[in-house]
Amino acid sequence: MATKPVHPKANSNPGSALRALRKRRGWTLADVSAHTGLPVSTLSKIENGKMSLSYDKLVRLSTGFEIDISQLLETDERAPHNPVNGRRSVTRAGEGLAIDTENYGHLYSAADLLNKQFIPIIAELRARSLEEFGALVRHPGEEYAYILEGSVDLYTDLYAPIRLETGDSIYFDSGMGHAYIAASPGTCRVLSICSATQTQLLQASGAEAPAPAVLASPAPAGSGGKPLVKRRKRARGGKN
Repeated sequence: MATKPVHPKANSNPGSALRALRKRRGWTLADVSAHTGLPVSTLSKIENGKMSLSYDKLVRLSTGFEIDISQLLETDERAPHNPVNGRRSVTRAGEGLAIDTENYGHLYSAADLLNKQFIPIIAELRARSLEEFGALVRHPGEEYAYILEGSVDLYTDLYAPIRLETGDSIYFDSGMGHAYIAASPGTCRVLSICSATQTQLLQASGAEAPAPAVLASPAPAGSGGKPLVKRRKRARGGKN
């Protein structure tokens, strides 16, 4: 038996709610399809108000987004666009979630907070040429980068390379293939703020999401093993 359409409350707009949720996560329609099992064409029709939502579709959407069904049915007036929940997280110098790969030494700040609207990362660059870096990285969302130390060349697949010096910054669509390359001797570090989820960023870097409270042992140097994922303890002045 086919499931019946759900009749939302007056002034509610499930399509707009779905679009807003998707953009806050930095997801494409294809990403939503992968999480919910609903075809991209169906999701597009829902967002554009061309298809009503059945209970089955609501369940699949709420499960995929890990939210309550009511968030898709709230009226526009009641939907909490910017709720104040008092969350905060202090990351001391040298602390954070360290993700080490061949090209970057990443230090994720505020790692104890889940479902953040953006992900702040301090990255120490290792590759000193595009040939050494390899394939460009891409992930959903947008990205802001501020050069903390050294000179950095940013390569993308849509623009010519650009040289950024300490104190310079750039904002770009991180769906473009991109790579940060160290362009000066010594340490080159970047503060990167990304709207993608932490899982998407880890996947893009080739690292796996760490299990809660589990520390991975460092891979032996030159072992060619998987990227190191560890909780970094406070160590002022330490390098990645």
